[in-house]
Parts: sequence; structure tokens; C-alpha cells
Amino acid sequence: MRKVTREDIKDIAEYEKIRPDFRRYIIELKKIRRVPVGDILSFVFENRDTVIYQIQEMMRAERMVDEGKIQQEIDVYNELIPAEGQLSATMFIEIDDLKRLREMLPRLVDIEKTVYLCIGPEHEIHGEYEPGRSKADTTSTVHYLKFTLTPEQIAAFRNEANDAYLEVRHPHYRARGKLEGRTRQSLIEDLRE
Repeated sequence: MRKVTREDIKDIAEYEKIRPDFRRYIIELKKIRRVPVGDILSFVFENRDTVIYQIQEMMRAERMVDEGKIQQEIDVYNELIPAEGQLSATMFIEIDDLKRLREMLPRLVDIEKTVYLCIGPEHEIHGEYEPGRSKADTTSTVHYLKFTLTPEQIAAFRNEANDAYLEVRHPHYRARGKLEGRTRQSLIEDLRE
């Protein structure tokens, strides 16, 4: 998948003109690309459009006009763009109750190390996680993961006769979420780019 360049990013004034329509599009896109895994985790699979949206919104929130800072944002967010043969996802720990969240985060340390993409009976891809999101006594509510697939695994993923799941195998949280329908089709498209 092609990385985002400065030419892909609108300045703040231009972005304001298209923002309502682009925002509606991204909300719908993220609904398709969101996979719940159990009752407290969800994954949103990233692509160029979701990354462009995040850059544009950061520029808008920070009133960013300095070209150097804009390029820095592009460089940081480009890390979310999957390379050839990869899928990229942001994992969210979603607990609304603050007391419960404080209780759970220490129990979920290293949860990002226990995520797998399972395809059919034969293929299991361990998620590659961004280091530093868990500490000895707590973890972040947001984690970034990539799944690198071999050509054989991509072929298996494209074959919808094979079930595909995101699976979490943490000692304190075990769950899985099925990749199906429009979600799976969207990810199959990602693997073609």
C-alpha cells in the first residue's frame, strides 16, 4: 500500500471545506474495518484513507501550518500503513467505567503480545506489536499491530471457505472475533494493493 505523501494532505482551510463529507466517509469505513474481540477489545484495520484522516484531524486540532511539523506527522502516521503482504490494525481496550479500567489495565500487561490472525485450520500469524505500550504494572488502551502474511497465507485468507479470526490469548483475557463479510472483503482489497 502506498505511503501518504505531503501532496495527499490538504492545508487546514482546504480540509475544512471537505471535512464533513470526508468525516462521514471515514466513520462508515471504520465501521466496516472494526472487529470486536470479546467485550472489551476492538481492532480497526488501517489503510491510506484512515491514516490521511488522522493526519488531517491532527493538523486541524493543532492548527498545524509549519511544513516541517506536517511532514513529521506524515512520517509518524505512515508507520500505520501496511507494507505489501501486511495488514495493520489499531487495538483499543474499550472500558467506559473508569474504576473497572483502572482495575483491568494492570491485569492486561503485554496483551499486545498475545494477538493472532488465524486463517483456516493451518495458518496462524502472530501480531507484530509496537514496543513500549505496556509497562511492568500497566498497559496502554491503544496498541498498534501488523500481521505479515506469506503468499500461501494470503491465498488462504482470500479463500472465504477458510474462516478467519483475530484471537487474543492473554492469561487474563481470551477471546476471538471473526473476520467476515464486508470487513474481510475490505482486507482482501488491502492485500491486493
